[in-house]
Amino acid sequence: MNAPSNRPTLDALRHMPVADLIALPAEHLALLQTDSADALEAARQLHDWLNAAIALRYEQRAIAARGVAGKDTGIVRFKDGSVEVAVDLPKRVEWDQRRLAALSEQIRAGGEDPGDYVELTFKVCERAYTAWPERIRQAFEPARTVRTGRLTYRLSILSETALRDRLHGADFLPLQGGR
Repeated sequence: MNAPSNRPTLDALRHMPVADLIALPAEHLALLQTDSADALEAARQLHDWLNAAIALRYEQRAIAARGVAGKDTGIVRFKDGSVEVAVDLPKRVEWDQRRLAALSEQIRAGGEDPGDYVELTFKVCERAYTAWPERIRQAFEPARTVRTGRLTYRLSILSETALRDRLHGADFLPLQGGR
């Protein structure tokens, strides 16, 4: 039998002041983070399972409603008792970039502005950008904006060996395979 734990449960976190939460031992935070990730994955699986059952239940009615409405895509609605079911089949259009470029040149050669018909998008691969010569990068720098993503923290409980090594060594862990 497992020894009782004094760490809070995920349910207890809902009512815990932030000051108490950040004061928890790092091991508790790591375990709670793992518990929350496991709970999130279980909820996603349940969500997917439920949506698959709903799709099976209403698929034929949605096909029929789409036929009656004369729609290949978009939203159709129908009732099941006191429930209105809205089924959305979004339209996702992709364009062949090479063909669009060729068509744009034909439009330009015909004396018209391709901008009246197509939107042009330029992208630069970040990996390529960092490999460019400095003079080229400097020319592109004014057109480059760097934004950051969402800050995340991943906590892992160290093995006994890593903990022992840390107590006898530096206050940081060396990077594996790094510089």
